[in-house]
Amino acid sequence: MHQNRILLSTPHLSNEKSLKTLVENRTVYSLDNCELNLFETYQESSLVPLKFNDLVVTSMLRGKKVMHLFDDPEFEYLPGETVVIPSNVEMKIDFPEATKSNPTQCLALAIDHFKINEILQFLNERYPKEGTNNFWKLDSENYFFYNNIELATTINKLIKECMSTSITKDALADLTLQELLIRIIQTQTVKAVDTNKVIDKNSPLIPILEHIRANIRESINLKELSDKAFMSTTTFYRFFKRELGMSPIEFILNEKMKYAKQLLKNPSIQINEVSYASGFEDCNYFIRIFKKYEGVTPKQYQLMNINN
Repeated sequence: MHQNRILLSTPHLSNEKSLKTLVENRTVYSLDNCELNLFETYQESSLVPLKFNDLVVTSMLRGKKVMHLFDDPEFEYLPGETVVIPSNVEMKIDFPEATKSNPTQCLALAIDHFKINEILQFLNERYPKEGTNNFWKLDSENYFFYNNIELATTINKLIKECMSTSITKDALADLTLQELLIRIIQTQTVKAVDTNKVIDKNSPLIPILEHIRANIRESINLKELSDKAFMSTTTFYRFFKRELGMSPIEFILNEKMKYAKQLLKNPSIQINEVSYASGFEDCNYFIRIFKKYEGVTPKQYQLMNINN
């Protein structure tokens, strides 16, 4: 479902009279352990610098930016995408299309580093990961990703808490920050898996993922995977879901969809051939699952790729 970016709820734009500037006009909601910044830009500009003292989770809400970050190539930043930036890292931002009628809006959630350390320590003590020297930690290399439903739901919840006038908003925001860090780490792990970057050499996940990919044409069951991990099925299921934020069956289906999409790039292959090659005995079931994941049928996907 990587094509279907999950959009966030968009807060109202500022009243025109209250704008202090047309470039990165900032509205701040401060809490005990985090600060929600809403930035709006109403005119074309380039290389606008921005830096935070704390780690910051940014998500695009409206419009388009071009980000210059670290020494990496510049990249387009659009709604449905999230970028996590370490503390004291300067980003430079272009606004190639911003106008009064088409403003950009972006949120930046700065999280106190003591709070982050406290949450990571809690997770490592309470829910230790399998394998030696394998800890809950943020991955600064995997800083860009598409929102999934879980991540978007958590960010939406935080926006709501930060903008609330409730007396309990700090307590609720703290609980949601814990959830947010878990979601980010899980999303980063999935991205590391997708891009074949080693997650952690000691992680029991590695032989499991290799086994799934090597047998993607077969029907793979939970018992087979848990035996390979030397765990009971219940322990394995919990371990897998904690690491990746999805069940083993969801992950296998994701991998099968990726494999099917590769096959569909061949314009002469038949849909039933793709179905069997991806480990589906029932072609109708394959078509239904493919449409659920990709938003189009396998035939439509194949035709779209021929036209590209």
